[in-house]
Amino acid sequence: MSAEEVFAPLPGNRLAAAYFQLLEDAEGIGAERDGLKDTPRRASVAWRALTRGYHEAPPVLTTFEAEHDEVVVVAPIPFYSLCEHHLLPFHGQAYVAYLPGERILGLSKFARVVHHFAARLQVQERLTTEVADFLEEGLSNGEGPKGLAVILKAEHLCMSMRGAQVPGAITTTSVMRGAFRDKGEARAEVLGLMGVTG
Repeated sequence: MSAEEVFAPLPGNRLAAAYFQLLEDAEGIGAERDGLKDTPRRASVAWRALTRGYHEAPPVLTTFEAEHDEVVVVAPIPFYSLCEHHLLPFHGQAYVAYLPGERILGLSKFARVVHHFAARLQVQERLTTEVADFLEEGLSNGEGPKGLAVILKAEHLCMSMRGAQVPGAITTTSVMRGAFRDKGEARAEVLGLMGVTG
């Protein structure tokens, strides 16, 4: 029986059929073993969840007027993503800080933004920039943030499990905007508050 026949009743059966074919074509695996019979369907459901950032609307960034002109840090925010080069996971923590202008952002939105952009095929460098760009634009209602910092620290399984095989190696990427980029004192303060110095 072909993969298309096996998975014809399933919604989105092309994806499940592709997983079935992958298992069938892999030497020594096969898709008929008892433990693998439902794997193509489960894997297709997991794939949709892991790439939901392509299909879900981005978070709506509701801001509020507030008299606060000191640094706000939200960290660490755990995240998981998929490396677009090998389709293997990378995972870590995001550190986000901003120096408010005229308005502040609800704290849960920082995690929602990180998770939204992480749920795509990514490279860590682009993910860091996408989070920073989206937050900067969302906070620009009014005066906009005086400073914005986004730092991601992650382990890439494409480097831990294959290739160089160095488990535990951490990649750090950052985007600094406004005062955090232009003023050394402000940058040192925010890095200290984020706990990512040294």
